[in-house]
Amino acid sequence: MLGPMAEANPRGVRDEKKRATRHNLRLAALRLVDERGLDGTTTDDIAAAAGVSPRTFFNYFPTKESALVGVDSELAEAILSAIRERPAEEPPLTVMREVFLSFAEVAAADRDLWALRITVARANPPLMSHVFGNSTKWDRQVAEAIAERTGRDHHTDPYPALVASVANAARRSAVHRWAISDSEAPLQEAIAAAFDLLAAGLPEPDRAGG
Repeated sequence: MLGPMAEANPRGVRDEKKRATRHNLRLAALRLVDERGLDGTTTDDIAAAAGVSPRTFFNYFPTKESALVGVDSELAEAILSAIRERPAEEPPLTVMREVFLSFAEVAAADRDLWALRITVARANPPLMSHVFGNSTKWDRQVAEAIAERTGRDHHTDPYPALVASVANAARRSAVHRWAISDSEAPLQEAIAAAFDLLAAGLPEPDRAGG
């Protein structure tokens, strides 16, 4: 069945193979560091565990840290494009909610990977500087996209950065809670609940009910 598809769309097949290789390298890196620790794992170890050459590893990731907690640049660009393409009349937080919901299925396919990523980051404090750096860069990129939509200068106006920061925090919180939870509730539900709280002004939950 793959033969005709490959002939009709070879680029699509190649892209899928690249995504699979990237995923396998990430998973191999996380599993090895979970077992051996960050210092006990090399890029050669990761490549071998994923069944590829060290050279192939560096075609996908510049360091082992980037394989563990780095951002998927293709996914990031797709999300930024989606932000820019939402209807002009939508309020920024609605834009962020809808975009994150639309991409939730991609993250939901890797629940075990997300849970392992959280475990590994917690157990290896040096990784947290990379996590922070990635988050800061992503907040800035989203702020730039929001600034484009709203006609604001993100260098002088705090609004785009504030929207980006709170929206990304809501998504991160939702993904974190969903990944480590035993609940069968979908990630979309966790993201929607987080943005509902934002839209309501973050009212304190009823302690008696919580």
